[in-house]
Amino acid sequence: MKHVTTRPADATAWAINPRRARDLRVAAKATPGDTKLHNRTLVLQTMYISGPLSRADIARATQLTKVTVSGIVAELIGEGIIEELGQRESNRPGKPAILVDLARSAHAIVALDLSDEKLLRGAVVDLAGRTLARAEAPRLDDAGNAVTGDAACDLVSELAVALRDASEIPLLGLGVGTPGVVDDEGVVRVAPNLGWEGLPLKRILTARTGLPTSIGNDANVAALAEYSFGDTSEDFALVRIGYGVGAGIILGGRSVPGSKFASGEIGQVMVGTDLGIDAPYAREQVLEHWLSVPTLTRALDEAGPAGREAVLREAGNRLGITLAPIIGMLNLAEIVLAGPPELVDGTLTEAAFEILTRRTMPDSHDTLVFRPTSQGDDLILRGAAAIVLRERLGVS
Repeated sequence: MKHVTTRPADATAWAINPRRARDLRVAAKATPGDTKLHNRTLVLQTMYISGPLSRADIARATQLTKVTVSGIVAELIGEGIIEELGQRESNRPGKPAILVDLARSAHAIVALDLSDEKLLRGAVVDLAGRTLARAEAPRLDDAGNAVTGDAACDLVSELAVALRDASEIPLLGLGVGTPGVVDDEGVVRVAPNLGWEGLPLKRILTARTGLPTSIGNDANVAALAEYSFGDTSEDFALVRIGYGVGAGIILGGRSVPGSKFASGEIGQVMVGTDLGIDAPYAREQVLEHWLSVPTLTRALDEAGPAGREAVLREAGNRLGITLAPIIGMLNLAEIVLAGPPELVDGTLTEAAFEILTRRTMPDSHDTLVFRPTSQGDDLILRGAAAIVLRERLGVS
């Protein structure tokens, strides 16, 4: 196992993972429409990862015919999704090839992060990952209480509209990373922190902003951000420690939503056997009782400087106990931690890693990487942008 503690500096643009290459072969029984969509996605994905290419380059990379590639490129140029960049510099005889690429500066995405209990965050980013505008909206009312329910939904809508209006270039869509269980129709089935239950957030935001909207659980979109913009493997879990504790899982390069869209809800799992093996489910014994930011901060305040190490080590132990069977079952290559560095880095991470080394089989997990996220404070904003790219263009 490898415990990586370095936390890279934030980049000004969201660089795409250069290792990202997927098997996008079309199914044997695909219809002509399926095949056309698949080929279009394959061309877009190739340019998204590789940057400027000639039509012949794309044909070689995708193994599509030059005629097929030329047709797709012409269609995408007509839609303004890609653009011609001019001739490639070449010393070879003959006419130089014309390069094409995604029109990365011609379109933008509105991204929202709803994960903080005190502050809603948003940004407008172009397809190159450059931030064009930012905005925030406090979630606290005049009494200092977090806004919930319809009022919270209105606040999210207002932030989205403000960012939409701030964009000076066409918008590809709106992406949202929110706490809670989110189904594939963009309905927030339950989000206690926001006071939402059965909220059709995708439909509401689409209607209020006029933008195609994509909604995802915050931990799941965080994992997608790490996958799209970080140097990850195809099989990993991102554990996000915030108001609650959740995980996003990527297997074989694909997000795993679960049968009821609640995969990765590790914060609600009872850990340890403090009450005995026969004890029933108890919220006081779930992982969040030790590891969420509010409970961990409160425990540290009560313990004082002398007890700080013990509190952090206990939280790390509980995390390691939770993750060990998951790693054993899925044979993950990496665990990525996201949370306040002053809480997550150091003792907590080291304690979790020690538990993992003791509770998993060395021969199968000796190359496991355990590290902090490389995506900084914009982790969920990047994930929100990534789900728009995935749903609108089929790339990630």
